[in-house]
Amino acid sequence: MALEKKWYAVYTKPKWEKKVVQLLNKKNITNYCPFNKVIKQWSDRKKTSYEPLFRSYIFVQISEKEKIETRNTDGVLYFVTHEGKPAVIKEEEITLIQSFLEQYNNVTVESNRIHCNDTIRIIEGPLKKYEGKVLAVYKKSIKVILPSIGYAMVAEIDVHHVEKIDNNRTNSMSA
Repeated sequence: MALEKKWYAVYTKPKWEKKVVQLLNKKNITNYCPFNKVIKQWSDRKKTSYEPLFRSYIFVQISEKEKIETRNTDGVLYFVTHEGKPAVIKEEEITLIQSFLEQYNNVTVESNRIHCNDTIRIIEGPLKKYEGKVLAVYKKSIKVILPSIGYAMVAEIDVHHVEKIDNNRTNSMSA
């Protein structure tokens, strides 16, 4: 029976991405470090360089048995985790990153601190102190369910006007 391999993300020492890729390749560990083609324009010329899209991140496709060998690779600091376990990255997400980088130059990434299904508290505006569950996340706003008298009200709120609440906490979802 072949061991199932899954994609994971590992966090590396700063500016060690290329070195860790070489070390993983020597161990025959399948890996992917997305490099972004960056074109810089000066008055007299253009310069093309390749920079890691996700600084200090490398994706590895490994079996359970290969986790220790991967973790013990020089330059690898830790596995990126979700709820205390190494986060499994979907194959479709790896393919999407690859396709995106093939089609576009000068790609940037932004970390999103608010996610769907997070419980949040509004910290500014007329609904200050109300709590709700995030339905959708947009570039500059989020859609939140605010339970009230048996109805679910939906409001689009500026992401800077909310704070994430520990989802394990039980609360009444109201002010």
